[in-house]
Amino acid sequence: MADMTDERGAKPGGAKSGEPATGEGAPGFARRFLRLAGGYWRGRSRVTVWALTVALFVLTVGQVSIPVLINLWSERLFDALEQRSMDRFLTMIGLVGLIIVYNIVIVVLHLRVKRRLQMGWRDWLTRKLLEDWLRRGRHHQIAYMPGEHDNPDGRIAEDIRITAEMAIDLGHSLTYCALLLISFTNILWMLSGTLSVTLFGTELSVPGHLLFVALLYAAMGTTIAMLIGQPLVNAVNRRQGYEADFRFALARIRENGQTIALLHGESAERGHLATLFGGVVRGWTGQTRALSHMMVFSASYSVLSAAFPILVAAPRYIAGTISLGVLMQTAQAFQQTVGALSWPIDNLPRVAEWRASVERVLNLHDALVRLDREVCEVPDGHIQVVRSDDHQTLTFSGVSIDEPNGTAVVHAFDLEVRPGDRVLIGGDATATIRLFRAVAGVWPWGSGRITLPAHTRVFFMPERPYLPHDSLRAVLAYPGPASSVADERAAEALVSVGLPDLVDRLDGTDRWDEVLSVPDRQRLGFARLLIRRPDWIFLEDATDSLDPPAEEELLTLMERELPNATLLTIGHHAGLDAHHSRKLILERTNGAVTLREEVRQAQPVAESAA
Repeated sequence: MADMTDERGAKPGGAKSGEPATGEGAPGFARRFLRLAGGYWRGRSRVTVWALTVALFVLTVGQVSIPVLINLWSERLFDALEQRSMDRFLTMIGLVGLIIVYNIVIVVLHLRVKRRLQMGWRDWLTRKLLEDWLRRGRHHQIAYMPGEHDNPDGRIAEDIRITAEMAIDLGHSLTYCALLLISFTNILWMLSGTLSVTLFGTELSVPGHLLFVALLYAAMGTTIAMLIGQPLVNAVNRRQGYEADFRFALARIRENGQTIALLHGESAERGHLATLFGGVVRGWTGQTRALSHMMVFSASYSVLSAAFPILVAAPRYIAGTISLGVLMQTAQAFQQTVGALSWPIDNLPRVAEWRASVERVLNLHDALVRLDREVCEVPDGHIQVVRSDDHQTLTFSGVSIDEPNGTAVVHAFDLEVRPGDRVLIGGDATATIRLFRAVAGVWPWGSGRITLPAHTRVFFMPERPYLPHDSLRAVLAYPGPASSVADERAAEALVSVGLPDLVDRLDGTDRWDEVLSVPDRQRLGFARLLIRRPDWIFLEDATDSLDPPAEEELLTLMERELPNATLLTIGHHAGLDAHHSRKLILERTNGAVTLREEVRQAQPVAESAA
């Protein structure tokens, strides 16, 4: 089965997916959400954003006017039917046509404005999270942070979409219901008249009694729905966690497809995916159970809401105190009022889904903020990597390297690497990799100061070079633009490293990390090195898959093409010794690593080869 753990042997992020979000109160949740997402209304495009927001509100008012017009139209229509007036009936037909045209204009404009606001907010929020995530190695470092922030790709791609789209949908529907309630409260109050009630021999007059009945009816329904629907919130959270774990496993299989195929690990992967999908099924079943309980109530409530207002107003019609038109108008006003008050009932499942996605986005954002705070706000609490005009050397001053949990990896040491040095670093594999990452500025855990010469070009070549799914020219230029690599330069580099067959595919696009063998991918890394021509080169087991003659050929080529470059190499086999003048050994004793240097006289490469 493909390795689905990080270097600590733990799942990235250390989260227990599938568990519900932390039990945070609504005020605290709202503050966290507004701190993150509210910046969209304060950014550089705030004038446009506020204009769209105001337009959306005005169009929502226009939407509310439609049922008000229909309510007034219904009164006149049923009165015309009761009086058997053809003229008034034909007039009502013409008026409903105008209402339809007005409704079409409002609905279409509202849809366009709402979707533009939704996509703008999603775009802003996505850019913000991507900027925080893909900055100074945070996307790598956050995998070592404890907390519920696993699967950042799913949080950025899917949960941000749900956060932005549903927030505006729910905000619009809540505003619509509030305006609807205001409009029909007044109508229902006027239509209710005054109800005379005799209590203990005293006659009491109750104005607007139907409004009070509607408020009581809706309050009872909402209370029952909230009690029944509370388990639905936890069920949605659990299901989204299970779904995220399943997506993460599928993505890992896609990324490691070649290795899994070579190891014939399909059976193991199927078993692992079956276990994870079992969680998805359990999450779906739990949500279905919670939804079923909610639907039992909703189905009863919706039918009763259609019949109840007519039953309440019918005695006044039977008594002859109101016309048929007023009866129907009263029933519609009652339904609209109860419908507006029933917003929590109608939207509880969507609110639960939205809050679960917001929590996932907030957890990722909070983890990035916490990482920045730990790394940046405590000067002595992390490894500082700086560039200085006063230094022409790579200097380690009191540098110690730790794990994120504070466990010591490398004891404090001082070291100086001069321009032109060729340093081989061996010993403890974990410590050597941590050392390189510390120099690159992506491993901040520890203390001390690493100083690099200013205005020098630095190139890190990992064991397996990253090959984006792009043209071969773009792969050679990465992370620069493809246009920066001329045909002649690219062809010369490919031929020099032993990949002449790729010259004709320079502008072809392929999955290079799959179609190329591991040795050819390492050769391609050297071609990228020749094109970049850096001053300082850091090689991390960059020749480990090559046979000795090929390794010797590429190292000799690098020395010939870049004779003045400073070289630091992580390697663990004897073939590298002849190409380095200094050797550092990271020795593990009593759980931590100390640095020891072996100083040797450099051997001429030609003599070593002979």
